[in-house]
Amino acid sequence: MERKTPSLASIADGLLEAGCIKFGEFTLKSGLISPIYIDLRRIISHPKLLAEVAEAYLSLISTLQFARIAALPYAAIPIATAISLAGDYPMIYPRKEVKTYGTKAEIEGEYHPGETVAVIDDLATTGSSKFEAIEKLTGAGLVVKDVVVLIDRESGAKESLEQAGFELHAVLTITELLDHWENTEKVEAERIKATREFLQNAE
Repeated sequence: MERKTPSLASIADGLLEAGCIKFGEFTLKSGLISPIYIDLRRIISHPKLLAEVAEAYLSLISTLQFARIAALPYAAIPIATAISLAGDYPMIYPRKEVKTYGTKAEIEGEYHPGETVAVIDDLATTGSSKFEAIEKLTGAGLVVKDVVVLIDRESGAKESLEQAGFELHAVLTITELLDHWENTEKVEAERIKATREFLQNAE
C-alpha cells in the first residue's frame, strides 16, 4: 500500500490549531521574553495530527540507514511510538534518570551494541540537549549518525551537531512555518515580524 505523505501546510496549520505553537508574550527559561512559544507535547492530545506528524517523519527517515529509532525523553517518546507503529521500526529510548533498581537500565527497549540508531526528537534549538542523550546511546555501544526532528528553530543545532559528526534532518524549519502562516494570513503580519526579529537577535 502506497503511503500518502501529509502536506507540510496541513501539519503547519494543525500545529497552530492544536496550540502547539502560540504567539504572544512568553517568558523563556533564559528569562528572555519571546513572541513565540513552541510546545510540541500537546500533539499527543490530537491523534490525527500525531499520525500526520509520524508520516512526515517517515518520509524523512526512509532514506536513512539504521536498525532502530531512539526517542529522546520525554516529548519525543509519543511521537517516536507513532513512527514505530506506522513504519514498523523497533524503538528504544535513553532514560533521563537511570533506574536504581531491577536491571538499572540506562536505555529502555531491546538493542544490540554495534547497531545504528536514528535519534528522534521534537525540536532542535542549540543542540545541547541532544548530546547528553547521544552520549548515553554511544556509551552503550550504539552508533548514531542522524538526528531527526519535527521543527528546527534554526538557532545553531544543525551546525553544532554537524561539527560533532551528526546530521540534523527537520520536517519543518521555523522559517518555513512563519513564511507559510504569513502567506496564508493565518497569523497577523505584526506577530510574524516580531518573531522573525526575535529569532534573528537571539542568534
